[in-house]
Amino acid sequence: MPATRKQVGANGAQTVTLSFAGYNRAWAAWIADRLERRGVSVVQQRWDPPVDVPLEESLRDLMLARGQILVLLSDWYFQLGPRSHEEWNRALREVVAPDQDRFAAVSITTAALPGATSAFAAADLTNVGADEAERRLLSRLGLPAGPLPEDAAARPGPRYPADTPEVWGGVPRRNTRFTGREGLLAETYQALQEAGTGAGVVTLHGMSGVGKTQLAAEYVYRFGSDYDVVWWVPADRRALYRQKLAELAPELGLSTGPEYGERLRAVRDSLRRGDPHSHWLLILDGADEPDQIWDLVPTGPGHVLITSRNPEWSEHNSNLVEVPVYRRDESVAFIRRRAPRLTPAEADQLADALEDLPLLLDQTAGWLNDSDMSVEEYIELLNGGIDQDVVKVSADFPLAFQTAWSILLNKLRDTVPESVDLLRLCSFFAPGSIPVRLLKEMPSGELPEQLSGLLNDPLLWNRAIGQLRQYSVVRLESHESAVDEASSGESLYLHRMVHQIVRKDMPDQDRQEFIDVVRRALAAADPGRPTDTRLWPRYAEVTPHLKWADVLRSPDPAVHTLVLNCLRYMYLSGEYRAGIKLGERALTAWRELLGETHPRVWDVSHHYANLLRAVGDYAGTEAIERAVVDHLRDERGPQDLEHLRAAGGLAADLRGLGRYAEAQELSSWVLTQYRELLGEQDSRTLSAQNNLGTSMRLLGRYEEALELNRRTLEARRQLLRPRHAWTLYSEINYATDLRLLGRYHEAQSIQSLSARVHRTVMGADNPQTLRAEHNLALCQYRGGERNKAAVLFTRVLERGERVLGEDDPLTMMFAASQSFFAREHADIDQARAISEKVVQGYVDMLGEEHPYVAGTRANHALILRSVGERQQAYHLLEESLADMGRAVGEHHPWTLGCAINASAVRNLIGDVEGAAALTDSLVTRAIEVLGRTHPLTLSARIAHAADLRGVRERQRAEKVETEALDDLVATLGAQHVHTVSARSRNRPYWDFEPQMI
Repeated sequence: MPATRKQVGANGAQTVTLSFAGYNRAWAAWIADRLERRGVSVVQQRWDPPVDVPLEESLRDLMLARGQILVLLSDWYFQLGPRSHEEWNRALREVVAPDQDRFAAVSITTAALPGATSAFAAADLTNVGADEAERRLLSRLGLPAGPLPEDAAARPGPRYPADTPEVWGGVPRRNTRFTGREGLLAETYQALQEAGTGAGVVTLHGMSGVGKTQLAAEYVYRFGSDYDVVWWVPADRRALYRQKLAELAPELGLSTGPEYGERLRAVRDSLRRGDPHSHWLLILDGADEPDQIWDLVPTGPGHVLITSRNPEWSEHNSNLVEVPVYRRDESVAFIRRRAPRLTPAEADQLADALEDLPLLLDQTAGWLNDSDMSVEEYIELLNGGIDQDVVKVSADFPLAFQTAWSILLNKLRDTVPESVDLLRLCSFFAPGSIPVRLLKEMPSGELPEQLSGLLNDPLLWNRAIGQLRQYSVVRLESHESAVDEASSGESLYLHRMVHQIVRKDMPDQDRQEFIDVVRRALAAADPGRPTDTRLWPRYAEVTPHLKWADVLRSPDPAVHTLVLNCLRYMYLSGEYRAGIKLGERALTAWRELLGETHPRVWDVSHHYANLLRAVGDYAGTEAIERAVVDHLRDERGPQDLEHLRAAGGLAADLRGLGRYAEAQELSSWVLTQYRELLGEQDSRTLSAQNNLGTSMRLLGRYEEALELNRRTLEARRQLLRPRHAWTLYSEINYATDLRLLGRYHEAQSIQSLSARVHRTVMGADNPQTLRAEHNLALCQYRGGERNKAAVLFTRVLERGERVLGEDDPLTMMFAASQSFFAREHADIDQARAISEKVVQGYVDMLGEEHPYVAGTRANHALILRSVGERQQAYHLLEESLADMGRAVGEHHPWTLGCAINASAVRNLIGDVEGAAALTDSLVTRAIEVLGRTHPLTLSARIAHAADLRGVRERQRAEKVETEALDDLVATLGAQHVHTVSARSRNRPYWDFEPQMI
């Protein structure tokens, strides 16, 4: 040792310097914790000697550390550099052997290590439990192993690294060739640790192929002992993300039923509360579209790690950590680990040619190590290209990638040609996680000769997967299975770069054969019942692959059925935007493929119209449905079932457009035809009956609507099942009718239970669940439970905006309710801001003459009245009253409600005679339409009494008021908020509620 060197703290009491490879960080943290509990000062020092510094020199630098040096021996410790065993033996003999008292060691590997490591006299910590490992550690350091002080024993600490977290799922196998990235790992760890509760979100972002997923996986293995729950979720598609997150429920021990929605809701709630585990880590892999899933990112005391090519995650409360390509020293170290036969200079040449991109380095170095080709020959081949017609890839891929991939593909063809076939099959699924088991599960039938061996011979299948794994082309996703079992392939992960180039670099004959096989596999995976919420996870798995298998060009009827069922699933599950895209493409493709009048074209038109109607495009859907109705009526006659289905859709469009009388007439005719053709109990008859009930409600004929929906609900409970989506939908309708008739207690009783079941069966964010909870909030509000209603109104609107968007019809319906509630019981400024958006939204969606525009303007006028803008309120209410009368008639409940508000403002500006005349007419019409004791009629009578007092007809006013108060007590109860308010002579008002169509 040079004379200038000085040992610092060589004999320092109770001080240990712990030298470890970053790969073994979890072990280092556990060892340091166990020693510090016993009063030992531990300095952790990551071992990463520079390649250009002799190993002896690095070991001597290590001896400058304080106290005894404890080395954590693992095969990784000796691979850093990388260094040969000969280099290590020479350095250990020269530096460690002469000064063995300075060194101690523990071993956490069973792999062969350099022979000279015997100088460390390492304690073996492999294959033992935490207590025995601690005893051996203390013994090796000469420390007492007695009981810890009570406070030290009770202090929480890192998990013993050999023990996995209590809940562990979906995590890829650890990459034993992981190299470098120490700064990024430290930055990620620090960002998560410093984030506050509910804000521990970090996004690893960078271009394709830089190793974001590998970095996230390494983070999990290094820091996983800090967590009780580690759960890895593919996040490139919303539906798949929801499915995989829901699978966490049983692992957390949550008591849920089999329904997908219940599991998802329970998981998100459990993570938010930190119960039963507050230390959780969720990894969202491949979340390239933040707008698709940001609303589903859990909050709570845990951490979320995201991998994405999209830096827009910074707009969603995530810290960003950019992942660049490798530094050159990292590239060289990785290549030499992947291809030990290459010299450092050759590794540098290869890294330069491949632009330091980790994915490309991994694939190329792996096969180059098995090849006789020199690096120079490979680079010459790479620079020259092997095919002038080589495929073009996206702009963020390095130019070398296309040629490098072609070289690797030739290598695969020469070794296991079936691996290329499997890879090409995978390219007709969506990139990312590929459920290759669907290929194995499809019925055996006529397969192309080229593929029959691969799909029918397990040995050949396993060999193909093994070859692709060897060169890092795919990654196994069935993580917890044994190797042989896993080879059967639950699912494979195929990087989007590889996916794109494989898909394009394929002979036309193979392309057609392979895509047909994938289409058949997807069709065979169709559960067949998109209305069954228990099967939604299976549809969520299949649907993302339809585009990549180009299913719309298939002539196979089974594939057509799959597409239609997926469209139905998307409609029922609320995946409207994705469904609209698929429906539009299907309509165009099938018209060209099958002909304008093919039955499948009418089927897809029906589903496409349902999806468009769900987002409020009523004019567009009317044009589609009317064309179908006219054609089918002329070609097949009025009683054709497809014609009746289209006519029912047209009636829904008319309801959306505010043409309620036309809709009611058409709905009634359709129901009559279904009853004659199919009977009372067919599900299509019940759907038609449901639709007629909706038309009746929109016409203000609430008693008739109630009777129709009561019968529909009872029949659906018998014909389907109590938890079927359509049965639950009927519960919303029935409870709505009860509420609109003033039967608030009955309505709330039904809707409260139904909302709970909706959350369980369909999920908290499903549009139908949001409808159920919105109606429950209205029931609570009308029933006088304003505090409960306040919470639910706000929650439903927030979820509607997040899940559906601000311009969605449902969201605007929720916003209208939030606005009129805030006007009376919360924040008038908030009420005004929301109301202005709602009114303009309905004008943009439906036009100036729609009754929803008149109704929400009437609501807005009440806000203007409340802030003192009386003249503006007066003019707006008079216009709204006239517009509503023109839209739905003078006797419609909505027109009567507008009249209640208009009379109040007339009174306010001094037109007492006009107010009295209006309420006099109003009471007569309300009694005729709704009856004397309907809440709206009672409000009209109370208002009329006030107006009679205004024109000094006090005796008559007293009589009207007394009778109305008696009826209020009899109808709603003496303590109901409406009764109390009327008794206090507060002027009644009416809120317009946009309805479901």
